[in-house]
Amino acid sequence: MRNKLFIVLVLITIPTLLFSQRRTKYKSKRWKSYRYEFDMGIGGTNFLGDLGGANQIGTNYFKDLEFSMTRLAVSAGMRYRLSPTIAIHPHIMYGKVAGDDKLTTEFFRSYRNLNFKSNIWEVNCNVEAFILKEQLGRKYKLRGVRGRKSFEVGMYLFAGIGAFRFNPKGEYEGAWYKLRPLHTEGQTFVETRKNYSRVQLCIPVGIGFKYNFDRRWGMTLEYGIRKTFTDYIDDVSKTYFDKNTLLSQENGALAYALSDKSDNSYPGSTGAGQQRGDPRDKDAYMFAVFSVTYKLRTGRVNYPIF
Repeated sequence: MRNKLFIVLVLITIPTLLFSQRRTKYKSKRWKSYRYEFDMGIGGTNFLGDLGGANQIGTNYFKDLEFSMTRLAVSAGMRYRLSPTIAIHPHIMYGKVAGDDKLTTEFFRSYRNLNFKSNIWEVNCNVEAFILKEQLGRKYKLRGVRGRKSFEVGMYLFAGIGAFRFNPKGEYEGAWYKLRPLHTEGQTFVETRKNYSRVQLCIPVGIGFKYNFDRRWGMTLEYGIRKTFTDYIDDVSKTYFDKNTLLSQENGALAYALSDKSDNSYPGSTGAGQQRGDPRDKDAYMFAVFSVTYKLRTGRVNYPIF
């Protein structure tokens, strides 16, 4: 009797264990069926540089942020999972950045009275590390069914490398003019001041949150700051240049006007060699984007199925 009971228990247990192992194995590899994820987003961008900023002498990063200068940003990308916790995520991003000395009450910045705006076009590739791993959840959300919910929350940190293009413009008498061709700080006039490139490298770093509705649809909220290697996104970096030399070039009167927009109530303070910007700190900008995501199911060869 005991032998028969033992045999029955074995016959019941073995299939149960095999099914359980198969189910666990399936769960552990299920992420491979959704390695590709497309996203499109909209949000805001802001700028940290020489122009505008807080009501104090220029400080670094968030202490110098002027929220009223937040502008529109959009993005599109494709995430590819290398593992359940690591992904690579290339983006194409567009945003506007701006700065205006009129918005600060700090005396020297307000007296300088410069402003700018620029479009930012960026391509990047980030590596994401999930510190809260997302789960795919059930395919459908059914009431009264126990088990994993139909959505999960994930959190990740990211860092990468990118390239961006900018083109600063300054306002004069109600019109906006491209600043780089005007050489407002004497670029090309002296060997030590070469003209800057409008295409630069950047290093994006930041944090993101994911919220999945089901196995395919979800949303993310991502914030990232861009470290750059240029101080000329706002066309301001070093010192004022000799204005007579600026006048000698083509469009010299416009270059003269946009290089110094102070009211000259303190003569000499904006003369050649006087501080105009701070070359010790490079410019930075940031994106905060809300995105809708859609996972593409892959076949056995790991290519997406459309």
